[in-house]
Amino acid sequence: MNLKTDTLKIEVMAYFEKEDILHLKISDETERGNIELGPNITAELNGNGDLIGIEILNASAFIRDLILESVQAKILSLGKVQTA
Repeated sequence: MNLKTDTLKIEVMAYFEKEDILHLKISDETERGNIELGPNITAELNGNGDLIGIEILNASAFIRDLILESVQAKILSLGKVQTA
């Protein structure tokens, strides 16, 4: 998978509530393959192996967990600063 982080830009973000799927579209190119990055997360690739989209199943739980982990990490880091 080729990832050009300096040009990575999400063009469209769509949430399908009934299916609880979040789709991040990075390019209008045709999907030629995909890679499962983890449970419920798939990277969509073009013919050159470049990232063109990301699909997240069970998106509400994924986003919730991501936010909780971020907040917990921030709280832990603030606690270390205050106790030092």
